[in-house]
Amino acid sequence: MSDKTTRSRDSSDPHGPQGRVPDRTIFGCAYYDEYMPEQRTDQDMAMMKAAGINTIRIAESTWSTLEPQPGFFDFTHVDRALDAAGRAGIDVIVGTPTYAVPAWLAAMHPDVLAVTPQGPTRYGARQIMDIVNPSYRYYGERVIRKLISHVAQRKEVIGYQVDNETKYYDSVSPDMQRLFVKDLRQRFDDDLDRLNAAYGLDYWSNRIDSWEDFPDVTGTINGSLGAAFDHFRRTQVSRYLAWQAGIVREYARDDQFVTHNFDFDWSPGWSYGVQPAVDHFEAAPCLDIAGVDIYHPTEDDLTGKEIAFGGDMARSIKGGANYLVLETEAQGQHGWLPYPGQLRLQAYSHLASGADGVMYWHWHSIHNSFETYWKGLLSHDMEPNPTYEEAGRFGRQIGQKEVGEHLVHLHKRNKVAIMVGNDSLTALNWFSLETGFPRRDGEISYNDVVRRVYDALFELNIECDFVNDQADADLLGRYGMLIVPALYSTDEETLKSLACYVERGGHLVATLRSFVTDENLKVWHDKAPHLLTEVFGIDYSQFTRPGKDLNLDLTMADGDRPVSQGLIELLKAHPGTRVLAHYDHPVWGRYAAVTRHGYGRGSAEWIGTLPSAEGMRGLLAEAADAAGVTGPARDLVGKVSVREGINALGEQVTYLLNYSAEPVRIESPFEGRLLVADGESEPERSISAGQTLNIGPWDLAIIIK
Repeated sequence: MSDKTTRSRDSSDPHGPQGRVPDRTIFGCAYYDEYMPEQRTDQDMAMMKAAGINTIRIAESTWSTLEPQPGFFDFTHVDRALDAAGRAGIDVIVGTPTYAVPAWLAAMHPDVLAVTPQGPTRYGARQIMDIVNPSYRYYGERVIRKLISHVAQRKEVIGYQVDNETKYYDSVSPDMQRLFVKDLRQRFDDDLDRLNAAYGLDYWSNRIDSWEDFPDVTGTINGSLGAAFDHFRRTQVSRYLAWQAGIVREYARDDQFVTHNFDFDWSPGWSYGVQPAVDHFEAAPCLDIAGVDIYHPTEDDLTGKEIAFGGDMARSIKGGANYLVLETEAQGQHGWLPYPGQLRLQAYSHLASGADGVMYWHWHSIHNSFETYWKGLLSHDMEPNPTYEEAGRFGRQIGQKEVGEHLVHLHKRNKVAIMVGNDSLTALNWFSLETGFPRRDGEISYNDVVRRVYDALFELNIECDFVNDQADADLLGRYGMLIVPALYSTDEETLKSLACYVERGGHLVATLRSFVTDENLKVWHDKAPHLLTEVFGIDYSQFTRPGKDLNLDLTMADGDRPVSQGLIELLKAHPGTRVLAHYDHPVWGRYAAVTRHGYGRGSAEWIGTLPSAEGMRGLLAEAADAAGVTGPARDLVGKVSVREGINALGEQVTYLLNYSAEPVRIESPFEGRLLVADGESEPERSISAGQTLNIGPWDLAIIIK
């Protein structure tokens, strides 16, 4: 599908670019003077200061206000916000306004609007442009240059956000397709025979024997070609962000950073899993510090998992560096109004994953238009409320030097990693895990498998990093356990890296539908898993649906047997391979379902189905024990969530997070001094290992050693 000659590398600086990111926790919100029903910037800044807010984010949505007509620029609202922030001592992140095009641009150049498989886009919504369109790029560059040159020397401006939640917006425009064909010609050295062979285009007369005959890919039934197009479009997102970052850096001071707010799959209505339309690992290198948007359920559904997932991914795409949460909810949409304690718990949870900043979308609740009821810190009356007051509790606490200096620049030393790949996500949309045909709504997705693994680790208090499917053996060797969920598409270099990882002593856990095809989605034509049968000590050639309530013959701690979901691979264990579970079925019961095999100095485990959440948790708990991934956090499973790291002062920081409406009483396995406990900051109170610690509902404790 692509030329995968560049393998991923980790960042050499886990704390980001020195001298650019403030040496404190950024706490703030998006602020839009343009949307205000009245002019009240000084009043707003005073309320922010009272709540401990030290940073605002402006301008990323306001191209039509900044440039009301082509070539006529008006910076009134930008200057008003900067002036008020300067008077209040509040820092500012300025966003380039390119993700929502003005009406005059769409009228002058209708081709800037993306053409999607559903047809030409109509003007009105945001994020409807074709990011490779030359007219869009011309006017986008002009407004970026005008804005950044206008604000770059303002002392309040500490950094820039390029664009906003950028994706390829399902563009199938002539420009996008023409560039795709050019990319294919370069990749295959103008050799159509190679392209036809790689993608299997002889099938159903899809063969292409002249570049001039290259068809519109919108209607393709060929998964290899369709997935290659998705891969190409993700690459265009990375290039687009790098293009904007390059323009901004022409004006930015040496002490200003460049960031972007990545977001995630949104299929259940909140931040959920790997983003289909952006390769975060490929896009992140152009940034000084990664930014992220994390939205999650709250009230009775607050678990901390989405906060942790988003943070672990944002940290991992820059090789372990700290990151900024540029957007998260305050009051949010209906049903997300935080219970007392939750907003503060959520904010500390971001820091526990390694965030160096937490910013709300947004300050006030907008009084009209599409997001009228995506509520900010303030409600529509613009007065203090319980959400605002609780944000202030957090802001004032971390604003205390004796607290804040211990929580900034948290560095993780995780022993476990999850390998992910955007190409496999795309592939399992073409070849559904359940049916083998294009995935329909409601069927198990790639992200369902990834999140089943991640959620199990979170519930086991096993922290993890993410690596992409380009990771080499040296990077993998840093981890005691590597989990590879449903990595359908891989090149042989990746497979060799995985074999090397196990041979050198690593513990590898792979799930169903891994290592099925090469990078072009062509199924390997030898025994599965390709190149790894000796590593895993298994092979298989058949698989089927599990039927209703097919269990694994594996008894969990609660006495239940885990349900098998989606698909079952009928594994044949080689001599010397330990079978951990069979299928509880009169026919398929003779096949292995879960196996483990020693190889070199390590071992490799295969989970040939998608176990229920309880089953995955039990299997990964046993796998972690076998891999030697243990520690005191595991002793607190089911009581509190534990997140740990080393701060910039070299101290061990341990967060004990209670995501429940009930108080918990634990015997602390950690010793040190309590930095935060009982809802307050207590930087002088000590605690010994084994000492009883009470943590209230939706509350936390932080221990420093």
